[in-house]
Amino acid sequence: MAQKPSIPKGTRDFSPAEVAKRNYIIENIRNQFQNFGFQPIETPSFENSDTLMGKYGEEGDRLIFKILNSGDFLKKADPAAYDERDSLKITSSISEKALRYDLTVPFARYVVQHRNELEFPFKRYQIQPVWRADRPQKGRFREFYQCDADVVGSTSLWQEVEFVQLYDAVFTALGLEGVTIKINNRKVLSGFAEVIGESEKLIDFTIALDKLDKIGVDGVKKEMQEKGISSEAIKKIEEVFNLKGDFSEKIGVLKNILSSSEIGKKGIRELEFIAEAIEELKLETAKLDLDVTLARGLNYYTGAIFEVAAPDDVQIGSIGGGGRYDDLTGIFGLNDVSGVGISFGLDRIYLVLEELDLFPEAVSGNIKALFINFGENESMYCLKAIKELRKAGIASELYPDDAKMKKQMTHANRREIPFVILAGQDEMDKGEFTVKTMRTGEQDTLSLEKLVEKIRDL
Repeated sequence: MAQKPSIPKGTRDFSPAEVAKRNYIIENIRNQFQNFGFQPIETPSFENSDTLMGKYGEEGDRLIFKILNSGDFLKKADPAAYDERDSLKITSSISEKALRYDLTVPFARYVVQHRNELEFPFKRYQIQPVWRADRPQKGRFREFYQCDADVVGSTSLWQEVEFVQLYDAVFTALGLEGVTIKINNRKVLSGFAEVIGESEKLIDFTIALDKLDKIGVDGVKKEMQEKGISSEAIKKIEEVFNLKGDFSEKIGVLKNILSSSEIGKKGIRELEFIAEAIEELKLETAKLDLDVTLARGLNYYTGAIFEVAAPDDVQIGSIGGGGRYDDLTGIFGLNDVSGVGISFGLDRIYLVLEELDLFPEAVSGNIKALFINFGENESMYCLKAIKELRKAGIASELYPDDAKMKKQMTHANRREIPFVILAGQDEMDKGEFTVKTMRTGEQDTLSLEKLVEKIRDL
């Protein structure tokens, strides 16, 4: 007996209904990207290994899927590494390509490679799958889509203001209220480390601070002390562990704590600029909140840092994030090209909309009308009508086989098709169609013109 087929761990099949819902999210995101002036690009699913390796740190490198060279790849393998069974050393000689880990590094490569063709500032969006050899768990997969938007070639803080509005516009379009756009600034975090006299321990300090909501104040203090940060140093910024209030109240506390740090004060000014602009422009459904513990991608971001939290009644991780980076293209030799970008978490947004029952009923990817097959002549009559319905933008089809009526109606029920159209000899003689509304069981006999109106308007 043949073994039942399966798919790799961390990957998924998607049903027609699931694909339709995912496409609904993607189309809403794409529409807003374009409304804000972003242009689409696409990059290959795999890159040269040296494009990706060394760009994500040691942990990231381990999560990159490597592609074996074509042909007899072992012939070109490093003999010494092969004899030692050293997988790290041998990889470079048997694998010259790898699946992309994210969309950001390929985007940096794209900008450098095409810099003479681009008009800066360059606003791009990209919606494509990425792959990571991560341990699969809920909400984390080895193959998933990223929906990114970036601007490169501008240091203006108006870009950050635009991205806050972009987040709000997307979630408003999706009907998702109560989203919180959290913001912080790398310069503020650097200021914290400076005022406690631990600038060289910035990474250790912020990694611990970032865990405040998971391990609590005592846990953060303990982790900082284990990294060599003294109790006296921690006491100087202890107030940030329990920072409460609205945006302006939190800014007031930061000004007091960071009064002796020039880089910290610069970060505060940047935060104030963004917050004041948003206050005047107003957000539709989201809210902007200052979270001084936010430290995602610290080695990467240099200014504003964003993270988007779902409504409070949904227990899930962040559904978006991003920030300002001053020298992304420097990894490929093009220095001093500042940029800022954000990303939407497609899979998590899907789970949130599903949990809150926010997908419109019309989002099913289903046809609206099924024509019953009574035979060859009737089928031709129906296909002429189907052609007109499709011209009117109404998805419809003919049941392909001259099967029993019960079987065809069961098929319509199982596919949750809203209308079934019947046309026998009586209808053909009169140039009409009998339409059955499956939800109510109601039947009407209509001309083709009226049939199109009825289905299109519902």
